[in-house]
Amino acid sequence: MVNKAHPAVDRVRMTLAARGVTGDIRWLDDAATTAQAAADALDIEVGAIANSLVFTLDDAPLLVLTSGAHRVDTDWLGQQLGGTIGRASRDAVKDATGQVIGGVAPVGHPSPLRTLVDVALAGYPVVWAAAGHAHTVFPTSFDELLRITGGEAVRVEP
Repeated sequence: MVNKAHPAVDRVRMTLAARGVTGDIRWLDDAATTAQAAADALDIEVGAIANSLVFTLDDAPLLVLTSGAHRVDTDWLGQQLGGTIGRASRDAVKDATGQVIGGVAPVGHPSPLRTLVDVALAGYPVVWAAAGHAHTVFPTSFDELLRITGGEAVRVEP
């Protein structure tokens, strides 16, 4: 797919540039709305995909960047954080991130979100995250995700 203009992708691109990220956003031929679809499109292990999942923690948006090889144990993680985690609705995701489910990037949101970064992503020298649209991804690293999101390194499952 040829690079196309898209407002959410443009916001992500500007945010990445402002934070010194040098990896280019890549447009994929097909939508990669799951970690497995993104891994298949990039010909990499699913664990190297940084899924951006929006939850609520006691009704406040919470972004969890998890390895595509993991599922977030919301009960366990909520206990670790001292609250209750729930799945955010499509509207809540769009309101919090300015992006739609399937293409939520770690950055480029209307306002900062509390962000947790799965420590399992540290096991990969390069991880790939969505860039604001289901057809877009960008390369990064665990350390860079922590830096550009102001995120907290956590385990997302026991």
